[in-house]
Amino acid sequence: MLVVPADHIVKGQRAFDSAVTLAATLAKQDYLVTFGIKVIRPETGYGYIKPNRKVTLEKQGTLKGHPVSRFVEKPNATKAAQYLKAGDYYWNSGMFIWRAATILDEIRCHQPTLFRGIERIGRLMQAGANRQAIDDAYRTLTPVSIDTGVMERSRKAAIVPVSFQWSDVGSWGSLDEVAQKDKAGNVAVGRVVDLESRRSIVYADRRLVATIGLTDMVVVDTPDATLVCPKSRAQDVKQLVEILKRQNAPEYLEHMTVHRPWGSYTILEEGPGYKVKRVTVKPGGRLSLQLHHRRSEHWVVITGTARVTRGDEVFDLKVGHSTEIPVETRHRLENPGQETLHIIEVQNGPYLGEDDIVRFQDDYGRNVNR
Repeated sequence: MLVVPADHIVKGQRAFDSAVTLAATLAKQDYLVTFGIKVIRPETGYGYIKPNRKVTLEKQGTLKGHPVSRFVEKPNATKAAQYLKAGDYYWNSGMFIWRAATILDEIRCHQPTLFRGIERIGRLMQAGANRQAIDDAYRTLTPVSIDTGVMERSRKAAIVPVSFQWSDVGSWGSLDEVAQKDKAGNVAVGRVVDLESRRSIVYADRRLVATIGLTDMVVVDTPDATLVCPKSRAQDVKQLVEILKRQNAPEYLEHMTVHRPWGSYTILEEGPGYKVKRVTVKPGGRLSLQLHHRRSEHWVVITGTARVTRGDEVFDLKVGHSTEIPVETRHRLENPGQETLHIIEVQNGPYLGEDDIVRFQDDYGRNVNR
């Protein structure tokens, strides 16, 4: 099993293939193998690994596999500088190869509570449980980093130091390494107007963002929030997320755009007693048959054709047509056409939370009222 994060960039296909081949050989011997990246700067956002170079487990050309001597999870700046100077540490790439049976055995050994939760999910899937039951079981699991939870504790951990180019673009700071820059070293994405800034990253999702005289800064503007910070502290955004979590901030609890199995919705505006959404339904998609206790809804079709169930009625709405869904009325929205359906939904009522919903039928295995 090859585990590769989606937000990494790897360059050098042949070198990558060779490393995977050697790592697979070790994995067949029941090692948990990670790829080590040469340390080129004192980075505090990555984990560090020290191989036991006295032992070579496998060799293929210039590549060698070694047992792991030490893991260090995201050191401070002083320690990171020391590891760079020492020259015998590697960044933990977060890419792994192992046998499925081996990693499950190690999870059972080092994280028994987590393993029991995984077993429960496996039993639910084998029994043909619906998606909601599986999702509910998954949410009971306590998140554990594979590095701290298993790799740092396992006697089967091995490392293959590699030579291919690697970038982790999981943070705004690391985007600086791979993105195209202007003559002043700036990275600009979206509608950005700048005057005399240097070595800065500016990301504009929708609105125009104007900057003047920035140096080594990150500016990220999205519908949910705006982030402004020095590039050197881009990793600290995780601390901000924890603060928002403790505050139960609406920006943490719900994004402006929320994806569902049938499509998505985007909150356009909200205030006391009302909320306005743009609802997008894929061709052939349909929402659950449902009702709300504390809100009414008004739908206006802006593209496509909507098939509406309202009480005992079923009818189609074309572009520009609208309908009202009263409180306590069973209803459903579906897209019978070949093009994407977009509607504007206006909600009114004393409570507009997403948990005010009773489902009677659902195509996606979510809990329904019997």
